[in-house]
Amino acid sequence: MEIVVKGRNTEVSDRFRGHVEEKLQKIEQFAPRAQRVDVEVTHEPNPAQAETSERIEITIRDKGPVIRAEAAASDRYGALDLAMGKLIERLRRVRDRRKEHPRRENVAEPLNLTPEDVNIPQQKVERDEKRVPSEPGEAVETQLGDSPVVVRQKLYEAAPMSIDQALYEMELVGHPFYLFIDEETKQPCAVYHRHGWTYGVIRLDAEVQ
Repeated sequence: MEIVVKGRNTEVSDRFRGHVEEKLQKIEQFAPRAQRVDVEVTHEPNPAQAETSERIEITIRDKGPVIRAEAAASDRYGALDLAMGKLIERLRRVRDRRKEHPRRENVAEPLNLTPEDVNIPQQKVERDEKRVPSEPGEAVETQLGDSPVVVRQKLYEAAPMSIDQALYEMELVGHPFYLFIDEETKQPCAVYHRHGWTYGVIRLDAEVQ
């Protein structure tokens, strides 16, 4: 299992890398087929956010769904412990679901949207002649006219799935929404959290001219 630790707006010491690798050994109990684990450490320099200045995001990739967990605390060791707690709980869900539905192990990979993908970048970027991504994983950023607004587009591969599977995938990556293709209607859809245990589904129906 490959472990990749990287920092955003911060340096990651060898001591902390070793601590992360030691903590992640637990993962093999729940995900023995995991091929790679990405750990991103982010530091928020704003003193007003001191209580959540250290953020840890852990992403596991194996032959099944991608699983992600993140947490923030005043120090990165505490943030790592919180993120690991969420991750282990999600790994347990995957293990239990595989026992109940053994034929559904090879599910489509979730879209893996990150804050970078859904938020408009703060910095200004040069205009790109290519306005639409054409290959999976490719991202294209374009500027709207002469305004400072930048739109980032990224292309993902997606296989049709049920609403139940989409909700399950959404919970595993810890996002408030999840985009997918409904296997029954073939419509582009999005499931999202509403409140409590209530969820919503948005469907798109392309109008044929």
